[in-house]
Amino acid sequence: MQNSSTTRAIPWATRFFTIWSGQALSLFGSALVQFALIWWLTQKSGSATVLAIATLVGMLPQIVIGPFAGALVDRWNRRIIMIVADGTIAAFSLLLAYLFATGTVQVWHVYAIMAVRAFGGAFHFPAMSASTPLMVPKEQLTRINGLNQALQGVNSLIAPPVGALLLGVLPTQGILIIDVGTALFAILPRLFLSVPQPKRREEQLGVKTNLFKDVRDALAYIRTIPGFTAIIFMALFLNFLLVPSGALVPLLVTKYFGKGAIELGLVESVMGVGIITGGILLSIWGGFKKKIVTSLTGIIGLGIGVMLTGLAPANLFLLVLIGNLVLGFMIPMANGPVGALMQSIVRPDMQGRVTSLINSGASAIAPLGLLIAGPFSDWLGIRVWFWAGGILCVLIAASGFFIPIVMNIEANPEAIQIPLSEII
Repeated sequence: MQNSSTTRAIPWATRFFTIWSGQALSLFGSALVQFALIWWLTQKSGSATVLAIATLVGMLPQIVIGPFAGALVDRWNRRIIMIVADGTIAAFSLLLAYLFATGTVQVWHVYAIMAVRAFGGAFHFPAMSASTPLMVPKEQLTRINGLNQALQGVNSLIAPPVGALLLGVLPTQGILIIDVGTALFAILPRLFLSVPQPKRREEQLGVKTNLFKDVRDALAYIRTIPGFTAIIFMALFLNFLLVPSGALVPLLVTKYFGKGAIELGLVESVMGVGIITGGILLSIWGGFKKKIVTSLTGIIGLGIGVMLTGLAPANLFLLVLIGNLVLGFMIPMANGPVGALMQSIVRPDMQGRVTSLINSGASAIAPLGLLIAGPFSDWLGIRVWFWAGGILCVLIAASGFFIPIVMNIEANPEAIQIPLSEII
């Protein structure tokens, strides 16, 4: 790895966006593979159980190993972690391509590769997220996170039709080979460009730790930042409310509005357009001076979008489209500043652990919301979850404006400046 003086000699935008561009291309390749594998499982089995297991396989690594992966991200060289994670995913994608080409692929093979991809992602995402605030000026973090949100919107909107088009002219193994190629574009820049590495405070103090202590230390550290715990619980509760809403949309469209696949696709498309538009706007605008103000405003917008969907009468499907456009637009406004906030207030050598702990909590609470939302909607009706969840979103976010420790969270002393002595 290059030393810190070499790192600082390269303009931050050149270094970061070279790495980011390769990563963006790799994420698009991964989205194509995800579509292709889910389509193959659908065609092969026609079983809802098989698809449910595939979803579970993709979630479990983050839930189970996420906190320990984050601890290792803070221990090891983050640049190497990202290279190994991308390389491992590419190698197993190549193996799966071979199985498809030889006609020996089985459903469990696809499950195994999905698990490996999720395992790699459990290391890669916190490594990249933890490295970003060391490569990007603090005042640009919200814009970068807005750009990331727009990228997610592009992948969710464009990857499925592109994947369907490619499957019309290529076998599944062809899509997997494309993914291997895009992974190489992500790996190559990291072979030549350095990623700043923070010094662990435990090492500076000569304290010996293990993975379990690292995770406990991260939990204790979170509690030391005034307002941070409140924001995390707020985010987890909102995830609990909003994830089931997305899962219930197909039933709402078909059962209540009496529409079909075209209308359902339209709902997903307008949300994707909203996410892209909101992400691009946030990347240009940068949000309010206080990141938390942008995020709370975005959450209020999320609640309004969900409420519109739930309150729409059966003869006014247009209101559902408007609601999902608003919802999509506000997703980057809510999520982008929170990501930037965490990157700016959390100590550099704690970034991996804190990021993984929050992601693991969010991943774990989503299935709980789904388990409760199903019987709840069968009992009181699908629309109730939407408008009740929307109202709660608005109330929770509005209350944040009146909680001083939440509004002043960016006053955390460690967020003011990262000493160069903490970066190698």
